[in-house]
This record gives sequence, C-alpha cells and structure tokens, in this order.
Amino acid sequence: MRILIMGGTRFIGVYLTRLLVNQGHEVVLFNRGNKPAPIAGVQEIHGDRTNPADITEKLKGESFDAIFDNNGRELSDTQPLVEAFHGKVEHFVYMSSAGVYLKSDQMPHIEGDAVDPKSRHKGKHETETYLAHHDVPFTSIRPTYIYGPQNYNDLEAWFFDRIVRDRPIPIPGHGQHFTQFGHVDDLAHAMSLLLGNPKAIGQIYNVSGERFVTFDGLAKACIVAAGKSPDDFKLVHYDPKKFDFGKRKAFPMRTQHFFASIQKAKADLHWEPKYDLLSGLKDSFQHDYLATGRDKAEIDFSVDDEILAAI
Repeated sequence: MRILIMGGTRFIGVYLTRLLVNQGHEVVLFNRGNKPAPIAGVQEIHGDRTNPADITEKLKGESFDAIFDNNGRELSDTQPLVEAFHGKVEHFVYMSSAGVYLKSDQMPHIEGDAVDPKSRHKGKHETETYLAHHDVPFTSIRPTYIYGPQNYNDLEAWFFDRIVRDRPIPIPGHGQHFTQFGHVDDLAHAMSLLLGNPKAIGQIYNVSGERFVTFDGLAKACIVAAGKSPDDFKLVHYDPKKFDFGKRKAFPMRTQHFFASIQKAKADLHWEPKYDLLSGLKDSFQHDYLATGRDKAEIDFSVDDEILAAI
C-alpha cells in the first residue's frame, strides 16, 4: 500500500514508519522537515499542516491507499486533509486520546463511554465526530499514556531523573490512583493491523498496556527497571491542593484513575501487547534514558524541594 503519515519523525511516527516500511509498504511523510526521516530514502513532503494551502498545494496530485494522521490536535488541523482526499483513500487512521473520556466512577473506560466536553483533548473528539459524519472510512485510536524510547513527554523519564540521583519521589494524593502505560512499539503494531481490516472501519479503539498500575506501583517498577531496590527509596505523598505551582509541573500525570479496556482492539485486530510494564520500562531506561546521557544532565528539582520542605 502507498501510505501517507502526517509527521513521521517523532516518537509514534518513527516506530510506525519503520514498521510499515519493513512490512513492504511505500511510506510518504508530510512534515516541516525539522527532523531527519527515521529511515533513509523514505519520501518526504515538507509543509506546515496548520496552513491549509500547504495541504492543498503540496499534496496535489498525490494518491494514497491509507493516511495516518498522528499529530492533528484540532479539527482545523485534520479537516483540510480529509477534504483533499475525500473519497480517494481506503482508510484514514486518526490518533486521538483516551484523555477525551469524562471522569467516571466506573472503570476501565470503554469506547462507548461519555466524553468530557471540557477536556483539553476536546479537539480530538470534535475531529472524531467530524470523521464519523462525513462518510470517511476512518478508525480512531485512543491511547492512554504512551512510553518508550524517544518519548518527548516526561513520563518514565520523570521517575528515572529522581531514581538515578537517589532522591525521594513526591507523589500526589495517596499513591493508589490507577493509571496505564502503553509501549509505543505496541501502539505502532496495533496501528499497522488496521490496514486491510474492514472490521476496523468506523471504529474507535483504546490501545495501551494490558494491566493497570498505581502511582506507587509505577514508581517501584521504574526503580526496578533502573536496577535498584524499592526498599532504598522514599515515596512522599502530598496534597497538591495545598500548593500553588503556577505553570510548573509537579507530576507528569493527572491525579485520578485513568485507564482503559483494550479488549476491543485485541479482539478485532488480533493484537496482543508485546511489552509488560517492567520490560517496557527497562527498554526505555537502557535504550533512551541512559543512551542519551540524561542520567548526567542537570535537572531542576525546585518543585520537588518545595514539596519536600513543606512535608
């Protein structure tokens, strides 16, 4: 298949590009050209997707069997792309987020759950709604927290920063909120299985890791992944409402239960995550955190120090 990937040079796009090329697909990347392509020789079209004229002009005359829209955040990002290829592609895959779900007393989230109209991801749900009502052969993917080598969000690295320096780990609340990590390689694999699968058309899938983990459990898993013992670390719990951090980020995740069922994706796509949490964290620690030298970088722990001093 000839496949267009929006982005393709960061995190999810890197894994997806490599996988699809290895599977024999012809992959074309559309991006600004600020980062190198993950595989030499992959065709790139440079442009700004936030400029509709770039979509129209630079993709004019191109034809694709499938499109992966990995970096559209608002409907205005995706609509020009859909209009340019409406009726011309077999499959349009949209990267949404499990962050669209409304906070619920019943967990895990499933694909039919209510959506939060005030979510910071509301633009993604608006895009899903648009795709569903404009006769687009789409599939939407809703990951929870994505981790793994090349992650540009400080998730696992936030914990590793403290662990390699033998610092206490401040955790908001009681530490028993459940969350869910999904390895980026497993996510890319699930996305590849959408191609040629008519059952996936018009569907939304949660994609993440198999199991859920508490904040405390996640911290301990990161400690083990870094080759140390949880017995040697202090997990410090605090009430975030008693602090005013301003725009500074004290913790990399929302202080609430946040996890989703992946049973629908497993059944429809015949997909199984390859990584359990510990093996995925070890992969990230060895092949990204240490490999990039972040263990020797200067890290700002001023927010931690403020919390620890108050406790």
